Amino acid sequence: MHAPRPRTAQTTCVLAAASAVVAGLISAVPAQALNGPDAPAGQYTSVVKLTVGGETNSRGCTGTLVDASWVLTAASCFTATPGDGVPAGKPALKSVVTFGDTKTVEITELAPRTDRDLVLARLATPAANIAGVKRATAAPATGTDLTAAGFGRTKTEWVPGKLHTGAFTAGAVGATTLTLTGKGTDVLCKGDTGGPLLNTAGELVGVNSRSWQGGCLDVDAAETRTGAVSVRTDDLGEWIDGHRARSSGWKTATAIQSGSSLYQGIRLPDGSWTGFADVQTRAGDIGGVRSSAVVGMNGDTHVLAISNNGGLFHVIRKEDGTWGTFGDVFGVAGTLGNLTSVTATNIGYDLHVVAVADGKVLHTVRNAAGQWTKFGDVSGEAGRIDNVTAAATASTGGQLQVTAVSGGKAYHTLRNTAGQWTAWGDVVAAVGSTTGPITAVTMAGTGNDAQIVITTDNGTRQYHAIRNGNGTWTPLGDLKPILGTVTAKSVAAAPVNGELQFVVTTADNKVLHTIRHTDRTWDTPTTVPLQGLPAAPGNIAITPTWTP
Repeated sequence: MHAPRPRTAQTTCVLAAASAVVAGLISAVPAQALNGPDAPAGQYTSVVKLTVGGETNSRGCTGTLVDASWVLTAASCFTATPGDGVPAGKPALKSVVTFGDTKTVEITELAPRTDRDLVLARLATPAANIAGVKRATAAPATGTDLTAAGFGRTKTEWVPGKLHTGAFTAGAVGATTLTLTGKGTDVLCKGDTGGPLLNTAGELVGVNSRSWQGGCLDVDAAETRTGAVSVRTDDLGEWIDGHRARSSGWKTATAIQSGSSLYQGIRLPDGSWTGFADVQTRAGDIGGVRSSAVVGMNGDTHVLAISNNGGLFHVIRKEDGTWGTFGDVFGVAGTLGNLTSVTATNIGYDLHVVAVADGKVLHTVRNAAGQWTKFGDVSGEAGRIDNVTAAATASTGGQLQVTAVSGGKAYHTLRNTAGQWTAWGDVVAAVGSTTGPITAVTMAGTGNDAQIVITTDNGTRQYHAIRNGNGTWTPLGDLKPILGTVTAKSVAAAPVNGELQFVVTTADNKVLHTIRHTDRTWDTPTTVPLQGLPAAPGNIAITPTWTP
C-alpha cells in the first residue's frame, strides 16, 4: 500500500498539484484547508494560520497554540525539500502566524523533534487573551471519534478565509503516529498540515501530517480515499513543557511533594501551568522526599529537599531546564538530628537556608561560589524558643527575616546586613490580634516589607499580615473571604514581579493559587492543574524566576 500523499499546500503564486510522497513525513510545501464545515465562531481560538516565505512565494500551514508564546505544528511546513530535517533556531524563511483575521506575529525560533514530523515555533510577542490548547495524556482508542481543524483548501475553495473542521475516526496507533479515516466527505486537504487533531473533550491528541486528499480541490477526481496520518502528541508533555518553561518573563517555580517524591512545575507568564515532573529522576534518587524549599536566583532554581530518612539535599535547576545532581548538605554544613522542615531565600547571590531540627532553628549560607557555612543555632543570638515545629524566611532590603512556630505561637526575628540577629518577638502580640494555635507559616519579601501568612486551628483558618519596612505590623486579615472555607495542609508564598503569590494545598487534595496585587486586592483563587502528580499533593514551595 502506498503512503498517503502529503497535503502541504499552495503558495500565493499557486504551487502545482501534490508534492512527492515521503513515507512518514509531511511534504515540505505547507498548505491551507480542510474539506469540512466552517468552525463555530470562538470555539477553536488556539488554532492559528501559519505562513512561511515571502509575499510572492509563500506557503501556508495550520498550527495550535500550546500557550501564549509557542505554536505546535508540523516540522515539514518549514522544509524546502520533502524529507529534509528542520534545524533548531531561527526559521530559514520569514514565518508568521495569524490570529483571527488580521493580527500577525513573527516566529523567532524553531524547536523540532527528531523522531516525528513536529516542531514548536516560538512567537516574537506572546498572544494576548488566547488560552493554549488542552492536551490529552493518552492516545485515542481505535474507533474513537476525533475532530481535525485547519485553514487548508476545501472541495471548492483554494485559499479559504475561515477555519474548517472535519470529523474522523481513529485507526491504528503507532509509536509516533496514528491513522485516521474521514467521515462522510470530510478529508484533510493541502494547508491543513500542522493542524490539531482533537478528541471529544477538546484535548489535543495529534498534529495532522498527510492525507490521500480524496475530494479536495485540484486532486485527481479518481482519488476517493479520505484516510490520513497524524503525529501523536499525547506522549510529549514533558518535551512541550520543557520549551514552554523557557518563555520570557516572570514565572513561578513550584515544588510539590507527592507520593514518595518531589515534583516540579512552573506557572508561566500567561498564567498557565506546565505539568509536574519527578525531580528525583532528574537530580538523583535520595530515598524519597517529604518536604522541600525552592529559591529562584539568577535565572536558576535552587531546590532543597528533606529525604524520607531525614537527610537534607541541594540541587540546582538551570535556566535552560537542565538539572544538576543532588548534593548532601549535611556533608558540607554539618549534620542535624530530627530534621522536620526547611525554608530558604536569597540575599543577592547568597542562599540562606533555615532548618528546624531537634526543635531548634538553625541557619547556614551557601555563597555565590558554592561554599557553605556550618549550621548555627539562631538561639545563640536571638534567644531561646523551644519545640519549634515550623519556620519561614523572607528577604527584605538585604536583611533576612525569619518566623518560627513554637507552642502554637509565631515568633519573628531579623538578621541584619551585619549578620546580627534581633530577639524573638511574638507575632500575634505585635499585630494586636488573637488566634487559635498556629500550625504553619510562610513569608515573602516585597521590597522592604515582609508579608506573612499563618494557618491556625489545624489549618482550618488562614490569616495574612505585613511587617512593614519601618518595623510596624498591619493587623491580621482573615483570608476566608479570599480562599473560602478550606483546610490547609501546606502553604507557600513568593514575591513575583513585586506582587505576592500564594498557594495552599488543601485537605481535599487540591492546590489553590492566588495573587495579592500592589493595590491590596486579591485575585479569585484558581485550582492548579496537577498533571504528573502520582498521588495527592502534600508539602508545597514556590519561588519567582525570571527569563529575559
